[in-house]
Amino acid sequence: MRHLSCALFVCAMVATVTAADEPTPEPGFKLVFNGTNLDGWQTRAAKPASLEGKTGAFEGRFAVKDGALVIDYKVKDDKYIETVQPLTGDFTIRYGFKPGEGCNNDTLLLGTKFDILAGGKLKGVKDGEWNTMEIVVKGGSADFIVNRQKLATQKTKAEKGPLVLRAEFGHIAYRNIRVSETK
Repeated sequence: MRHLSCALFVCAMVATVTAADEPTPEPGFKLVFNGTNLDGWQTRAAKPASLEGKTGAFEGRFAVKDGALVIDYKVKDDKYIETVQPLTGDFTIRYGFKPGEGCNNDTLLLGTKFDILAGGKLKGVKDGEWNTMEIVVKGGSADFIVNRQKLATQKTKAEKGPLVLRAEFGHIAYRNIRVSETK
């Protein structure tokens, strides 16, 4: 009986750890990157290609690894992926990002562009560590908040469009990308 109790306890702990590792958005948010594959994403091109069920794009330039979306700096070329579902109205996007050496990759949204830079070039960003990004779109402008510090406000140039991630230079990883439900 004692061995059975220990075995049940171990099974319960494994189930708890597994469930805790899965990204769970806060109330009012939905995941747009599930940490497993690129469902809900497509290439950004004249003829977009669906990335549904895939774990990579552009010959490994974008790859899903250990629950994160990783841009491999060794694979060259300036490439983009975007959400299939466009965003509109007022909303908030949140995600974690970990920039590596030489990182200069962009988040594009509604005609705005925000550069994620490494090497101390972006205030408060820690290279090689997970940082937080929050983009609040409201009333025709977007606030870019990194590690709880507002670093930029930009006027939006479109009313509707996808979230776009650009692989330009250096390494970066993204995780737990989520967006508030638009009204």
